[in-house]
Amino acid sequence: MTLPLTSPLLPQLAKGQKQLPEGDGWAFEPKWDGFRAIVFADGADIEIQSRNGKSLTRYFPELTFPAGARCVLDGEIVVRGADGRENFNVLGQRVHPAASRIERLSGETPAMLLVFDLLARGDEVLLERPYLERRAALIELLDEAGWTDAPVELTPMVRTQAEAEHWLHDAEGVIAKVADAPYRPGERVGMMKIKRMRTIDVVVMGWRPGKAEGTVGALILGLYTPEGTLREIGHSSGFTAKEKRELPALLAPLETGARGSGDPSRWTGDKNLEWVELRPELVAEITFDHVSNGRIRHGTKVQRWRDDKLPSECLIEQLEA
Repeated sequence: MTLPLTSPLLPQLAKGQKQLPEGDGWAFEPKWDGFRAIVFADGADIEIQSRNGKSLTRYFPELTFPAGARCVLDGEIVVRGADGRENFNVLGQRVHPAASRIERLSGETPAMLLVFDLLARGDEVLLERPYLERRAALIELLDEAGWTDAPVELTPMVRTQAEAEHWLHDAEGVIAKVADAPYRPGERVGMMKIKRMRTIDVVVMGWRPGKAEGTVGALILGLYTPEGTLREIGHSSGFTAKEKRELPALLAPLETGARGSGDPSRWTGDKNLEWVELRPELVAEITFDHVSNGRIRHGTKVQRWRDDKLPSECLIEQLEA
């Protein structure tokens, strides 16, 4: 490659916030549910780098660009489902060691790049230029011949909090960027992320011990299917030290006597997965920010106990709302 920037080039990162920033001087984009990627394109020579500096190139052979393209892009690789929304579970299946599987899935579940920044164009490095100037240059680039046929889509951008508000409800959240800020690779400056937070009522199916003796580490959460089966949908572990000590007394009257241990996985490693089963009588209202493959993925926190709600009213359809 003959580009002025080379891999590894870590992406600029965002600080987490609970609310949209107020005042002028901001630009707002939707938050996507995919793989953050820095893409180096020099004609047919393509290198796709993850946010951690690792190569993703071999997993996405369908991500090709115009023959004369010479640029460095910042974006998000996504796979969209039939409903038009990003499907992170399907995207995760694209990362596989078998070349034959990669080739097959590149046709069956093709990925695309939702691009939101331009870091270099030709021999020019744009890192020191303000965000709005980089955005204008990106729009000019995508208007050139050949880009309309590439698996690339420009992410939307608005300038006011009112225009961005709906992304907190019908997308994964909002990315807020300082409009006149330069691009700072690897730094958490000039950007904020405000995740969509959702609330549902769940049944507490069991609990897992904490690291300290006599404490609760996590609650196992469930919802009822249309057939009346209580299905585990995730867990909540965001408790204070005081709550961890107090929870065993609250849960003890509901224990059935059944105990077990979950199987380790690549996600849990050597983590202790011992669990204590509870009668499905305790209902909790929880907040969370994402669902993947029928399970709550992260951001889960118990807000309150719902003594006024029957466990049978905690239905799986809440995850689809």
